[in-house]
Amino acid sequence: MKLKELFNLLKDATEQGANKALGKSRYFQEQHICKAEAYRLFGRGNIDRWIIEGLISLSKSQSGSRLCLDRKKLEAIAASSNRITYLPVAERQNSSFPNGL
Repeated sequence: MKLKELFNLLKDATEQGANKALGKSRYFQEQHICKAEAYRLFGRGNIDRWIIEGLISLSKSQSGSRLCLDRKKLEAIAASSNRITYLPVAERQNSSFPNGL
């Protein structure tokens, strides 16, 4: 096993363990978070890009007054996000994404 593979396995195991422990706490039991909280946790640019790309969608809160995002989906998208594979700006303008994204 290569060092990089071992690093990735240990990183994933640590993240899963931390998520499991935090999931049992009352603070992280909320399944949905508001868009403003998602911006603070994951960055405005990332959230807006994930919505445009269709990786996650907004839904109404239980009270129906706020737009919310699924916390677990956001965490999964953030964990699988690999900025090295993103296209440079020049290539994005010629890609099949809407509005040249």
